[in-house]
Amino acid sequence: MVEVEIKRQEKPDSRPFWEWFQVPYEPGMNVISLLQAIRMDPRTKDGKPTTPVTWDSNCLEEVCGACTMLVNGRVRQSCSALVERLRQPIVLEPMSKFPVIRDLMVDRSSMFEHLKKIKGWISVDGTHDLGPGPKMDPDTQQEAYALSRCMTCGCCVEAWPQFNQKSDFMGPALISQAVYFNKHPTGKADKNERLEAMMGKGGVADCGKAQNCVKVCPKEIPLTKSIAELGRETSIRIFEKLFKE
Repeated sequence: MVEVEIKRQEKPDSRPFWEWFQVPYEPGMNVISLLQAIRMDPRTKDGKPTTPVTWDSNCLEEVCGACTMLVNGRVRQSCSALVERLRQPIVLEPMSKFPVIRDLMVDRSSMFEHLKKIKGWISVDGTHDLGPGPKMDPDTQQEAYALSRCMTCGCCVEAWPQFNQKSDFMGPALISQAVYFNKHPTGKADKNERLEAMMGKGGVADCGKAQNCVKVCPKEIPLTKSIAELGRETSIRIFEKLFKE
């Protein structure tokens, strides 16, 4: 049997509480498998009927970033958290830096709203054939590929001291995405707008350089390198504006 402790919350404004479960072990189980087994028969460890546990997930192969939660106190993707490698009892909690919707499901919409601020896309007119896309040199391709792996999962901001529900800090993932889109030959057209956004409230200057982000990133994105690079770019932009004025 697998012992599981889950921090639950019925709705956003209700008080959290804990429930304990026992789940029959099966080879190859991950945390999502545990939650699915509990949903099939929602009873606590002492046999008391309860409501099914709510969580968020989609791809189940560490690509979408939806199933992020705290597993034994560490923020990670629950789909890749294998039961046989976890200490029991397995303790599951929702991320603390986002509003809880219910149980283990949180509202990460603030990250996507921040993507709008930095224009986290390539502006292309798709109404006509533009022909072949611009070429990138191999070194830039390698750097951009590492940054493109970001899932907006929230692991980095969960571990980041400056990020919380009351702060304006956008977080390491958004800094890295600004660098990523600025590297693109077409994305460079909006480079100054992204830099302006990152020079403003909640931008790169609000980063405390704790470096926790690289330790928890499931895709091993070089976030601290992006922070340093964007800090340099925004400094150059400040001097450019100063001399133009």
